Amino acid sequence: MTKPFACCRGGHSAKWGDDFGADEETTLSKEYEKPVIVHRYPTAMKAFYMATDSERPELSLSFDMIAPEGYGEIIGGGERQSDYDTLLRRIRESNLPEDVFQWYLDLRRYGSVPHAGFGLGLERTVAWILRNRTHSRGHSLPSHALSRLSLISQYRSANARSRCAPKINC
Repeated sequence: MTKPFACCRGGHSAKWGDDFGADEETTLSKEYEKPVIVHRYPTAMKAFYMATDSERPELSLSFDMIAPEGYGEIIGGGERQSDYDTLLRRIRESNLPEDVFQWYLDLRRYGSVPHAGFGLGLERTVAWILRNRTHSRGHSLPSHALSRLSLISQYRSANARSRCAPKINC
């Protein structure tokens, strides 16, 4: 069976447990002509709510999709932890204030189903598709749509602060 994708195992300057940031993403993205998926990051690098691999608990069930040609991460996501006790333990291990996360723990208190989430970087994705690093806004959405999106973002930020909810990026 021929795989339709390249598989890379090591050979890069990133070492186990190091943060995998913009410099490493850029290096990796310049090696391939198609998007690269990096998955199963070390658990210690990811947020407390990421589920862990049952066979290798030191790995999280998460991924990033990195666009080629230096555009960087365009999608990030992973499976969420659905076990209440594990979430509470991970919050404590991360030295996070439990009271701030009670609303999140309440969602899992009486059981939950396995679920996942992801986030798409719209501007980077559009910039990569259009091959345009500097003017993606001008080509991706009309200006009135951008101002509406900005208002929505400001509204969400204000509401998140007023409820003292933590900022959780998917």
